[in-house]
Amino acid sequence: MLKSTYPYYLANEAVAANTDLEVTDKYSGEVATRVALADAKAIDKAIAAAEAAMPAMRAFPPYNRQAVIDHCVARFRERFDELAMALCIEAGKPINDSRGEATRLIDTFRVAAEESVRIDGEIVNLEISARAKGYHGYVKRVPIGPCSFISPFNFPLNLAAHKVAPALAAGVPFVLKPASRTPVGALIMGEVLAETDLPKGAFSILPAHRDGADLFTTDERFKLLSFTGSPAVGWDLKKKAGKKKVVLELGGNAAAIVDADQGGKLDYVVERLAFGAYYQSGQSCIGVQRILVHASIYDALREKLIAKVKTLKMGDPKDEKTFVGPMISESESKRLAGWMESAVLAGAKIVAGGKVDGAMFEATLLEDVRRDTDLYRKEAFGPVAILERFDDFGRALDIVNDSDFGLQAGVFTDSLANAHRAWDGLDVGGVVINDIPSFRVDNMPYGGVKDSGLGREGVRYAIEDMTELRLMVMRETW
Repeated sequence: MLKSTYPYYLANEAVAANTDLEVTDKYSGEVATRVALADAKAIDKAIAAAEAAMPAMRAFPPYNRQAVIDHCVARFRERFDELAMALCIEAGKPINDSRGEATRLIDTFRVAAEESVRIDGEIVNLEISARAKGYHGYVKRVPIGPCSFISPFNFPLNLAAHKVAPALAAGVPFVLKPASRTPVGALIMGEVLAETDLPKGAFSILPAHRDGADLFTTDERFKLLSFTGSPAVGWDLKKKAGKKKVVLELGGNAAAIVDADQGGKLDYVVERLAFGAYYQSGQSCIGVQRILVHASIYDALREKLIAKVKTLKMGDPKDEKTFVGPMISESESKRLAGWMESAVLAGAKIVAGGKVDGAMFEATLLEDVRRDTDLYRKEAFGPVAILERFDDFGRALDIVNDSDFGLQAGVFTDSLANAHRAWDGLDVGGVVINDIPSFRVDNMPYGGVKDSGLGREGVRYAIEDMTELRLMVMRETW
């Protein structure tokens, strides 16, 4: 269970400034714990401490960075059950999904430990003409400077880890604002980091309300802003960020294409589609939202998918058998229910699920959804999927691309040619062949195009953003 209160972390130290932020159990709606809430003054102090820490962080050698991250890996393993239960309570994430995320937290830090000692440079051959004879070029990566991180509620452990772990590996000080609805996992991370010998000011973890956290975006002492969250907020922050580098991991309405040759594999395909659409109540930016099925196998897949969706247990996320827990809030559930009702009024049919009770939203499958409805065009971010048929594979690619988003897509096909057509033709950050777009391994480059974001995460790729190239030219003398 959770502690009664949690401090925030300012310049590596726990500060029990107040207990102003109530964190609720998302299933019961009751207050589960109270957390210290940072104000603008505390945020300013954290930024100043991060800036002051830069010389020490530059001097903090890679083997020491690796030791810090290795300590985190060991402690996260020891506190695995605590981390998973905290996530289950504060996010309403079913306990099996919570354990999965705690495992990924460890994976992300483990990969960062490996990467921390191989941030290499290169030798550049400058002798491209006679005038450069005797000149040699050398390039290395250096820490960019203090970084601002804003992480979301849906993966409060691992998406925070995708910012924190690369920062530790790269040697950059940071200030993290976890989502105010789900700050506990990040604060446990802070508790573990406070046990290490990181230089003073290397990290601060400060829950704050959005309207009081402008400094995370606007302060020029930050050299990078990394934000994961909604497109509307993300693009607005980019406008306000000034000269700093910006990395945005935003939303999606991910599609999965099921090709005509999958008729003999429908049990596998349906199992993966159901998982991708409804795990953690569909609150994933790469959750399966649109399912395009070739007409020749549509009816067979439809029947199996409806049957599968009806077996998914909804209820208390602490129950081992629960697959669909609550959405993050009743207001989000109402928002999605409104989109569903509008789609139905426009001609859509609910073929499975559809019941809504407060924050509990039943796993729901629809067909005949018009492509101009909010449910189709926007990010559902809940346990709703849309089924539609296609006759031509090229047309299916066009339908997937007819979206403001472009994060990841899944394609089930035995055709190598169609796999390459999808990889070449889909306007997304990643194409997953023979699995759902929801697949992610924590060392792969992850990110989107269009309204889905800017830049890539994945430990090594995040390190590249958190470092800068520095060239040295050396001239031979005679």
